Amino acid sequence: MSPKRNDPVAPPTVGGEWRVRYSKSDAVDGWGELENRAANNLRDAWETMRHDPGPGPGKPTDRHHQLKGNLADGTHGGRLLPRWQIEVTGGDRVWYLLDVEKHTVWVEYAGPHPKVTD
Repeated sequence: MSPKRNDPVAPPTVGGEWRVRYSKSDAVDGWGELENRAANNLRDAWETMRHDPGPGPGKPTDRHHQLKGNLADGTHGGRLLPRWQIEVTGGDRVWYLLDVEKHTVWVEYAGPHPKVTD
């Protein structure tokens, strides 16, 4: 999705930072809603995606981990990528695909805890 007038300006990546991009237009809307509800927590989630989106073995937590089963992977640009989740609040989540090759995090969902994981 291309930026438009009045959209926020994303800071450039520096050093080993990861690019954080939307993979679906629904994620844009969901991100905006989460920003209104829990801006500080969402900023922490963004910082995690920017600096440490796929923690190594032993580092994933209950609040930040790769999803399991049929939700463990998703596709972007025709490629299968691991799907991760960050718990933004007790009821809100961000799901993203981790593209190591492109050093990019593709945000595909932001919003209330998806029922599909219950």
